[in-house]
Amino acid sequence: MPIDELFQRNKDWAAALTREDPEYFSRMSKDQRPEYLWIGCSDSRVPATQIVDLPPGKIFVHYNIANVVVHSDLNCLSVIQYAIETLKVKHIIVAGHYGCGGIRAAVENKENRMIDNWLRHIADIERIHRAKLDALETEEQRLNLLAELNVQEQVANVCRTSVIRRAWESGQEVTVYGLIYEMANGQLKDLGLRVNGIGQMTEIQQQEG
Repeated sequence: MPIDELFQRNKDWAAALTREDPEYFSRMSKDQRPEYLWIGCSDSRVPATQIVDLPPGKIFVHYNIANVVVHSDLNCLSVIQYAIETLKVKHIIVAGHYGCGGIRAAVENKENRMIDNWLRHIADIERIHRAKLDALETEEQRLNLLAELNVQEQVANVCRTSVIRRAWESGQEVTVYGLIYEMANGQLKDLGLRVNGIGQMTEIQQQEG
């Protein structure tokens, strides 16, 4: 698709929204008040707002390969801080997905150059849970479980950030969730990870073991 077609599609999209609601862009340009921060994978098949059928302005979004949250990633940490301290979001969603290329690449014995440094975070998760993963019969089952374990680890990492801990200590209402998306049917799966305070971190740590 040539870039000129993208410009035309943008014009058509903006015109259609304006016909439906003449004040739409005027309202949108003034402020944003999302209640959700979505930390998801960069995979182009997993668009946050479309998956949950919400319009622009409802979800603050951060994407990276394989939805990883690490304390050395100042980009991600800055997004979390802005979401919590400025936007006052109430919900942080870590959303992985089955069929994730980053998950697969992390455990394949292939050289992927620069990205290998990033995927080492997932390789560490695979190493910690290798016995559990090896007990499964198929590669698909192992990759799916690793995708879930990765979400679990990243939920814990979000909760460990100083930004989230300060928010909880000050009484700010913030809940962190772990979800996973099934591209084959378009459904989100709740992994049962819901953390809304420092006390619940113990439960997450027990699940990690």
